[in-house]
Amino acid sequence: MSQLFLEYFKCPSDFACFSTRLDISERKRFFRFGPDVVCYGRCASGPLNGQNASTENVLPLVRVGANACQLPFDADEVISNLRFERYLSAIDAGGLESAKNGLIRGAYYRVRPFLPVAVRKHLQRVALRGWDQRPFPKWPVDQTVDSILERLIAFALQASGVKAIPFIWFWPDGFSAVAMVTHDVETARGRDSCIALMDLNDSFGVKSSFQFVPEERYAIPERLFRLTRERGFEINVHDLNHDGHLFRSHQEFLRRAAKINQYVRRFDAVGYRSGALYRNPDWYDAFEFSYDMSFPNVAHLDPQPGGCCTTKPYFIGKILELPVTTAQDYTLFHILEQYSTALWKKQVELISAKHGMANFVIHPDYVMEARPRKIYAELLEHLSNRRRDDRIWIALPREVDAWWRARKQMALVRDHGNWRIEGPESHRARIAFARLENGSLVYDLQLHANGLVAQPVS
Repeated sequence: MSQLFLEYFKCPSDFACFSTRLDISERKRFFRFGPDVVCYGRCASGPLNGQNASTENVLPLVRVGANACQLPFDADEVISNLRFERYLSAIDAGGLESAKNGLIRGAYYRVRPFLPVAVRKHLQRVALRGWDQRPFPKWPVDQTVDSILERLIAFALQASGVKAIPFIWFWPDGFSAVAMVTHDVETARGRDSCIALMDLNDSFGVKSSFQFVPEERYAIPERLFRLTRERGFEINVHDLNHDGHLFRSHQEFLRRAAKINQYVRRFDAVGYRSGALYRNPDWYDAFEFSYDMSFPNVAHLDPQPGGCCTTKPYFIGKILELPVTTAQDYTLFHILEQYSTALWKKQVELISAKHGMANFVIHPDYVMEARPRKIYAELLEHLSNRRRDDRIWIALPREVDAWWRARKQMALVRDHGNWRIEGPESHRARIAFARLENGSLVYDLQLHANGLVAQPVS
């Protein structure tokens, strides 16, 4: 049985009919689960047919029988390795890249306060050279975890012999996907632009969250907090002082985490994002907030490499991770030098195709000048149109957090031959059915009592 499969689909446990072969290797490595899905973990080996082990496709080793599916790897282990970026240990086996990045990071943050944006972006472009040659995770959106789980439910359909598997739909009220807009406030200039940014967001009916740095960088007037809440926006904590050293040592991290927890309570916040998306999931048990937004989906253009390879929320212990799944505004404008919504629209399209969550990071520090403001307004218009035309849920992070936690407690129950949902917020939940159509996975979503709407999965 795969616990993560059941958490993802929220289907009856009878359909999680998976077992793992006994002869899987003790050595972790990269392999493929089909030609287009890269995995990392322990797996069984078959004939390589001249391939390298890292490109071996283990899909032919799957065995499907009556109400049973034997996998050549542990699905929960592989999914966790991707979500928690465990595969990085294989990419940087000697730790040399991590050590070099740590030295560069320390030097950079010592001089960063004195560097204008023009100098910073030049240094960052130099540091990121070759990013577009990295094959994994897949740019501009990686949904490997979702693809693995889709393959598993396809095998479950074959093993069970049923035409369709019922599950609790991913989002409330039958929404097809999610978009979240979040604002990391890095400087006093950004703080002073928050109200104007709220005005712009409200002109398109888009509420968002603001993450404030609690120490050293700037003061936060109580009036700003009050206005933000009164207008229906959300307040979160952004690091402690944004100096790049939060995860420098475990002892220092614990000291800072205790202070971050205090600010979470003082801000009456439920969410958090670390500075520059630095992260270490092994230390997250020290945090006391409800959700985190520090894991990028693909981190090729971030200071810390990696990527969680999914566009849906997942748990790191008791904390819910809402990954950053789109390019940040600073990255788009200053690293890629693109003043266009083309990349954002492409990412939204890819994410929506698998019914995921588009999580945007927009800095008031960089977006309020005329040229970037125009591009951001085009993004807001695009999201507003997608909400109307494609039933995309534009939500605050705290709303997504509350929903995903409620969904985790729900269950599908048989009731006189029909399925119904029990649990908190079940009145907002919808039943969907996974089925195969000409070999492709399709979701049928029950929007109303007597109607199903087909939701293809790319």
